[in-house]
Amino acid sequence: MNEISTIKFCRKLRREMTDAEVILWKQLRRSAIGGHKFRRQHPIGPYVADFACLPKRFVIEVDGSTHWNDDARAYDRNRRRYLSELGWREIRMSNDDVFRNLDRVLEYILLTLAANN
Repeated sequence: MNEISTIKFCRKLRREMTDAEVILWKQLRRSAIGGHKFRRQHPIGPYVADFACLPKRFVIEVDGSTHWNDDARAYDRNRRRYLSELGWREIRMSNDDVFRNLDRVLEYILLTLAANN
C-alpha cells in the first residue's frame, strides 16, 4: 500500500470505528487520560494502530472476534514483533473489556503509560 492509499484507508477506518473503539476514543481524545495525546487509526509502517500515543511509542488495540482465529493471531504476532522492533509497546484488549470494564481498561492504560517512562 502506498502512502496515499494508506491515508485513505486510515480515514475510512476512522469513519467506521467499532462501538468499542468509539467508547474508548471518547475517553482518550483531547488528552483526557493522564494528559497523554492519542491518535486514532494511525499508520505505523504497513500496519494501522487503533490508538497510538506517539511520544510514548505506545499502541492500544481493541480486538473483536475477528482476532480469535489462527490466521489473525499469526498476523497479530507478526505485527507486534514489527512494532516492537521499532520501539513501540502494544497492549490489546477485547471489545468486551471495553464494554464491561471500561474503568479497569483506563486504569490499565494509565499504569502502562506510567511504566513506559
